[in-house]
Amino acid sequence: MKILVCIKQIPDMESDFKVNAEGVWYDENNLAWRMNEYDEYAVEQAVQLKEQAGDADLTVLSVGPGRVQEAMKKALAMGCDRGVHIADEESARKGSFEIASIIAEFAGDKGFDVIFTGMQSQDRGSAQVGVLLAEMLGIPSVSTIVDFDFAFEENAIAVKRELEGGMKALVKVKTPALVTCQLGLNTPRYPTLPNIMKAKKKELLSVEVGELFKVNEVLATEKMYFPEKKGGGLVLEGEVSDMADQLVKLLREKTSVL
Repeated sequence: MKILVCIKQIPDMESDFKVNAEGVWYDENNLAWRMNEYDEYAVEQAVQLKEQAGDADLTVLSVGPGRVQEAMKKALAMGCDRGVHIADEESARKGSFEIASIIAEFAGDKGFDVIFTGMQSQDRGSAQVGVLLAEMLGIPSVSTIVDFDFAFEENAIAVKRELEGGMKALVKVKTPALVTCQLGLNTPRYPTLPNIMKAKKKELLSVEVGELFKVNEVLATEKMYFPEKKGGGLVLEGEVSDMADQLVKLLREKTSVL
């Protein structure tokens, strides 16, 4: 069995974000970086499947500048067999379609049976790369999964996906297939010191993005900005009849509603 898990390195969400000089993304200076939280669940599920399969090969892939290798090393310490770093200093400027096409170009002839991605990245939040990747590879995908099981005798996966209103859907698909992982799917393991040391000896291949990027840009960010601060609200107090009179007065004086 061949398994692929795709991860992204993102800033810690507690960082002090600033818009960059171009005004189209956040300033990446002075930020603490980590693996995207959704992707941690994807890595854990991929490692669990590898352990259950016994004879399996698990590759972790990430697109981005050199710093993303730190997140990849964590995935290797969690149990991935090898890493593929698609080196791209301009990855932040690429939309979901471009990123998915790069991964698809790499993965297209590798024969992966199961591909895992996070449901979305915490910085861009588009939730599109996984499903676009599956479409480009011509394989089925199931998004927002909260439970995963592999039926080895059928070469199929059975998953539960999160719906609205607390409902879940049970979906079964034949492999090859792709799933996007929701928070709470499992409990991501903490890499132990021995596994961290072993990860240093694992293969970490670097591929230049120019070898794989073969599509035209279809989406561009024109402007990024913080929402404008609005004025404070007004709390009305007193008897209901008095508050109703106050509200009518405010609507007449401050708005065009009445």
